[in-house]
Formats: sequence, C-alpha cells, structure tokens
Amino acid sequence: MNEKIIEDIEYTVKSCLPALSAETQGVNEMLIYSLESGGKRVRPLLCLMFCRAAGGKAENALYFAAAVEYIHAYSLIHDDLPCMDNDDFRRGRLSSHKKFGEANALLAGDALLTHAFHILALAQESAEVTASQCLSAVKELSALAGASGMVGGQYIDLMYENKEASPEVLFTMDSLKTGALIEAACVLGCIAASAGSEKINAARDFARNLGLAFQITDDILEYNDENNSDILNGKSTYVSVFGIEKASSLAADFTKKAVDSLSAFQNADELRDFALGLLKRKK
Repeated sequence: MNEKIIEDIEYTVKSCLPALSAETQGVNEMLIYSLESGGKRVRPLLCLMFCRAAGGKAENALYFAAAVEYIHAYSLIHDDLPCMDNDDFRRGRLSSHKKFGEANALLAGDALLTHAFHILALAQESAEVTASQCLSAVKELSALAGASGMVGGQYIDLMYENKEASPEVLFTMDSLKTGALIEAACVLGCIAASAGSEKINAARDFARNLGLAFQITDDILEYNDENNSDILNGKSTYVSVFGIEKASSLAADFTKKAVDSLSAFQNADELRDFALGLLKRKK
C-alpha cells in the first residue's frame, strides 16, 4: 500500500468531520482526539486493499473506509470507560474520558457512531459508487457493528469478567468483538468495487480468520504488561487459556487460513503481505 493511499485515508477521515456551530465545536475536538490516537488504520487499509483486489479503484472506497474507522474509534472510547474496561490510557495517551470527562467521552462515542452512517451517505456524492452500493454498505456496517456483531462480542466480554472462559467462548467473543468490524471493512471494500458474491464471501472468510489471528497476537503482545486491563479485570486471554506457544501457533494457523481464502482474487499480493505483517508485528 503506497504512501499516497495512507495520506488519502488520513485526509478523508479528517475531512468527514461534521460541520458544527461555534457552540458545539468542542465536540469535534473530542472526535479528532480519538481519531488521531495513533492507530494502525488496519480497517480502512483493508477496505481499500479489498476494493483494489476486487478490481475497483481504491479512492472509491475512501468514504466507506472512513466510516468503518469512525465506528472503530467510537468502540475504543466506550471500551475505555469506567463501566467497561476502565482504562486510563490508550496508546500512551490519556483515554477520552480522562481527557474530557466521562459524560463528554460518552457523547463523543455516540457522535462517531452516528456520523459514520452520514459518511456512508456522503459516498454517493463524493465517489463513483451508487445509491445501491451505499445502501448495501449501511446494511453490512450496521449489522456487523451492532448486537449481532461487535456489540454482541463486547457483551460476552463483560459477562466473563472474573470468570474463566472456555476456548469456544473466546473464539465466539473475538469473532464478534474484533472480527466483525474487520469483516465490515473487507466487505465494504468489495462492495465499492461492485464485486460479486464469490469475492464477498472470500473476503468474509479472510476477515473472520484474520480477526482471530489479530486478537490472539494482541493477547501475546500484551501478556507482560502489568497494566493490561484484561488481566486487571480477571478476563481470560488466549495466553492464559492456551499458553504462549500454543497461542502463537493458533495465530499462525488463522493467518494461513486468511491468506488461503485470497485465492478468489487475482491481485491479492498486498493483502497477503499485510496479513503476514500483522502476525509479525511487535506492537
């Protein structure tokens, strides 16, 4: 993925901020703080790469990619709240509720969530996508971010605080909590490219396997962090359930399955490299 595409993502994410009055401009300050929190932009990058692999132009998926990133940013704000994971820091910076107060952080998350769907509507005006494609994107993102997707996974996560989770529960939880939004990004990229069902189904397979590999790798990287909220909240992780060696093997297995699913695409080299790079990351 070249530097221009990354620059385009950053520009689009910022340019999609809502136009606010002087009295409410402070909301955008909170949104920018969360959107610029130093994340890897994994989801928008996947959205653009799948659009390109499916034969489309990456720029046509930029608004879809930004919408997914807004949903991701909202989820992190809410994850950090005292009623959830109670994290004071996010990627080395104060979490939103520590920076702006709990009530304002809640509002910022709500604003990001709702504005994501406004961004999907803007795509028809600003990119070469049709109203039908935008509607399909709304259907996918709302389902995968909601109770049958990411929110459902977060619910399971909370249910298992200070309670040992079985491997089956972990896989189900993270397929929803982490994998669902990755799936949304991959599928929305295919939608922006007018891909058929074969490619969309392959993108789902890729995302579901990559989501598990991604979360397992996170658990491994965070295992020795004494401030890890999962450990402080008594949550099971892949390391606590399987041990480091087996968890590493599982991450590699799921990454391989993800890469194997890319056979449906003629030009998937950058997706393959990206998936393998996530497995080898150090942070």
